[in-house]
Amino acid sequence: MAHAAPRPTGFRTSAFGGRAALLTPVLALVYGYWAAANHRSGGPITAGDVWLGIISTIAFAVVYLGLLKLAPRLKRELRAIAWASFVGIAFGWLYSLTDASVLRSIIMSVSVATVLGAAVFYRFYTTEDGEGHRTHPGSGTTHPGSGTASPAS
Repeated sequence: MAHAAPRPTGFRTSAFGGRAALLTPVLALVYGYWAAANHRSGGPITAGDVWLGIISTIAFAVVYLGLLKLAPRLKRELRAIAWASFVGIAFGWLYSLTDASVLRSIIMSVSVATVLGAAVFYRFYTTEDGEGHRTHPGSGTTHPGSGTASPAS
């Protein structure tokens, strides 16, 4: 007699990207603190700095979790652009809080986004086939059900 496999109980992290979702509170708190510290510029802590940190924390966490949920559905090119845009905008916001000029903030954030976008695209390009199925380099296998296997190197 066959029985169904037991279903796991508890918090499902896979709904928001697996283990990466567990880092969200830590990343968001660090980001919010960093934003508040940049805005403060070494002066006294004010209520405005605290609110800026809280709002930055919440905004970062919401966008990060949204991207974790949306990104796997995108093709690798669009996924790389999405992650690069997220990091570029997040970095640009932090950099703009340091009293740098708008032009300097744009140049720095576009530079960071470009470098990260190229790195992320390279990773996606080398670990997925053309249809977005994850490959396992060196094992000679691809995503189950894809019908193809790459030769083991």
